[in-house]
Amino acid sequence: MATRRITTQEKTVLDQDETREQSSDVTPAIAPATIAKLLFFTFAMITVPLGSYFLSVRTFFRGNSTYAGALAALMANVVLIGYVIVAFQDDKSEREADAAAQAKKAR
Repeated sequence: MATRRITTQEKTVLDQDETREQSSDVTPAIAPATIAKLLFFTFAMITVPLGSYFLSVRTFFRGNSTYAGALAALMANVVLIGYVIVAFQDDKSEREADAAAQAKKAR
C-alpha cells in the first residue's frame, strides 16, 4: 500500500518555522512564601508533638505515658489546625489580589 504525499508547496503546521512571540513566564509555580510556610509547619508537626510528649512525661505526668501521648496527639492537632487556618488566610488574600487585578483590567 502506497502512502500519499503532500503535493502542495504549502508548509504544514509541523514544518512551520515561525514562532509566535509570547512572553515567557519564568515565575515559580508556587510562591516561596508558601513553601516556607509548608516547611515551617512540617518542622512543627515533627517537633511539637515529640517535644510535648517527652517534656510532659517527665515533668507534668511523672511517667504516665498515656496522658503524655494524649497531650502529644492534642498538640499535633493544634499544629494541623494552625496550618489549615494559615492556608485559608493565604488563599483568601490571593483571591482578593486576583479580584483587584481583574477589576483593574476591566477599567
